[in-house]
Amino acid sequence: MTDETYATLAERGRAAFEIRGSEFVGRAAPATDREAAEAFVAEVRAEYADATHNVPAYRVRAAGGDLLREYGDDDGEPSGSAGKPALNVLQQQEIENVVAVVTRYYGGTNLGVGGLARAYSRAVKEAVADAGVVTERPHETFSVTVEYDDSGTVRGILESESGGGGVEFDATYEAQVDFDVRVPTAEGDALRERIRSATSGRAEIDGGS
Repeated sequence: MTDETYATLAERGRAAFEIRGSEFVGRAAPATDREAAEAFVAEVRAEYADATHNVPAYRVRAAGGDLLREYGDDDGEPSGSAGKPALNVLQQQEIENVVAVVTRYYGGTNLGVGGLARAYSRAVKEAVADAGVVTERPHETFSVTVEYDDSGTVRGILESESGGGGVEFDATYEAQVDFDVRVPTAEGDALRERIRSATSGRAEIDGGS
């Protein structure tokens, strides 16, 4: 993945409206990968199991970050009337690591392909707007394991780096001390090298590049 920023959702969003008797509920959420996106789709389908349609669309990076996977499905609606319009919204807004599901309860009146496309697009747009769009930087994760003697040094480094908001970490104190670190990809190598240097190579670092 490049180190450039990208747009994604700040949190989950929801929208609901009615068109000629049919009720539409749009849901949108951030998703770090395909598995997270599919889990959200399954969650919504379970919640609205009695709905006529649950139309999914998502854009997520594959492992490694270079391949953008895009997916949309009509879920029984006429071909091209639901999944593609839903996905188009995410594409047009250039949002990544995002998933949307639009639920429809059929109200007895056919809306036609054009009417459906407009409704599904609107549901995604409003759900995205409700969630809010933010700018993110690609991140990676790695773990650091040290003896207690070095834990204060490592924690001090991570705390100094986290002051800028780019680095996050959790620490687990057991027989040894484990730090789970999340860092902007562009800064990962330098941070790992700083930890290695400060501990004279005693830190065990797993993950990252």
